[in-house]
Amino acid sequence: MKIIVCLKQVPDTEANIKIDTNGKSISEAGIKFIINPYSEYAIEEAIRLKEAGKAESITAVSWGPERVSEALKTALAMGVDDVLLLKTDSYSVDSFATAGILAAKLKTMEYDLILMGKETIDDGSMQIGPMLSELLNIPCVTVVTKLDVDGEHVTVKREVEGGSEIIETSTPCIITCQKGLNEPRYPSIRGVMMAKKKQVTTEQVSFEGENLSINKLSYPAARSEGKVVGEGADAVAELVRLLREEAKVL
Repeated sequence: MKIIVCLKQVPDTEANIKIDTNGKSISEAGIKFIINPYSEYAIEEAIRLKEAGKAESITAVSWGPERVSEALKTALAMGVDDVLLLKTDSYSVDSFATAGILAAKLKTMEYDLILMGKETIDDGSMQIGPMLSELLNIPCVTVVTKLDVDGEHVTVKREVEGGSEIIETSTPCIITCQKGLNEPRYPSIRGVMMAKKKQVTTEQVSFEGENLSINKLSYPAARSEGKVVGEGADAVAELVRLLREEAKVL
């Protein structure tokens, strides 16, 4: 079985995000970029399948500017075999355009299983997996918390509102990974050293057919200071009055 992991590089969750002077994007100055946390579950699951003798190779694919090579190097250090950067000169917020870039390349590659995160923490659209499955004409199961692969037979457990469900499908297919599927490993020192010796294969691509763009970014409105109305039961009456007359939520 050959596995492809689609991953994305995103700003660190602890980064101080600032709007760029153009008002339409974030400023990357001083921001640390990391592998999307949900993508890490996909990488880990692929490695576990290979360690179990159920996969022969793992290729990580990502898209974006040259800095994305750092995320792919981390994937190599974790244990993937090869990496590919679909290099773009611009950033797209159009999920369908992004899925189109991935589909165009994946159609030229051999794979049995495609793993990716259920969403990315920067835009959280949860659209790439399902869109990619339509473009490749293969099944897609989303928000997966358990994956069993037996040859061409795949059984997954996925989250649904109020519970979970078990789905069976066959390869080739796409699985989007959710927290709880596994616990991603940290790159070992040996893995980091080996990753430094490997080259990141790069192909120049461009977004086509974009229909979505950002016109303006703005910060959330400043919140007014809180108000202490008293302590204990004696403050309840005043709190209710303020909620009714000032906040107008009652």
